[in-house]
Amino acid sequence: MRRTRAAILFFLLGSVLLLGQQDSPLPGAPFRLIGNIYYVGGEDLTSYLIVTPKGLILLDGGSAALAPVIKKNIEQLGFRVEDIRYLLNSHAHMDHAGGLAMLKKLSGAKMVASEGDRPLLERRVSEQSGDRVSFLGVQVDKVIRDGDEVELGGVSLHALITPGHTPGCTTWTMRVSEDGKKYDVVFFCSLSVLEHTRLVDNKAYPQIISDYESSYARLKQLHCDVFLAPHGSFFNLKEKSALLRKGVHPNPFVDANEFRWFVAASEREFRQKLAEQRGSVSNVNTR
Repeated sequence: MRRTRAAILFFLLGSVLLLGQQDSPLPGAPFRLIGNIYYVGGEDLTSYLIVTPKGLILLDGGSAALAPVIKKNIEQLGFRVEDIRYLLNSHAHMDHAGGLAMLKKLSGAKMVASEGDRPLLERRVSEQSGDRVSFLGVQVDKVIRDGDEVELGGVSLHALITPGHTPGCTTWTMRVSEDGKKYDVVFFCSLSVLEHTRLVDNKAYPQIISDYESSYARLKQLHCDVFLAPHGSFFNLKEKSALLRKGVHPNPFVDANEFRWFVAASEREFRQKLAEQRGSVSNVNTR
């Protein structure tokens, strides 16, 4: 019996380590990013804490392995997990939603998510992306739709549904003040086309192509001063945070052109992969 328990424990530990091998926290402490936004995520999987006079809002819970790191980072900044009032999500993939169940249990916060991603978060359907590794489901307490806002302590986050990466992929926006100036912050969801994502003839997600296209059209019109995203590599998190720690001024996270460039590059990648898949289907049909 002891050997059996030890084997099970070893297997579970190995699974957690495997899931978390890319989830190590940034070197040094978590930090204030800009205004009332704090960074509490890992090395690449991001998580953001928005501080208000009436409590905290946490955007994205990382993977299951990263959730304890997020908790520790929040406490290291002098805040309490119990003061989180709302949990938000960019999209319902395991590396950004896997830790939400634990963080919801620890905080008692309300889980807010889009209608399109709710079934994925609650694990009522599998991920359209084809991920074979599941995560612990989290109950959604409040469903938001395009244009809805989450308000707490005078701080408002605006939901922009930008489907494609997932059916309910949600880009969140808000305004912050720093050094007497106001900035438009965009917490971009994602429009990456994963290697195993089927764009052509996707029976599980038949409108995936039109969703991607409509999301690109909307995001190209969105003004952004501060570009943040679910992966730090999208917006050079490591380099910018290092500059911030050195006291570089103005804030290195402020860049009015970066988001526009990123969306354009992302759309080019999408168009290329769509053409490749259509070409592959055409070649099969002509054989």
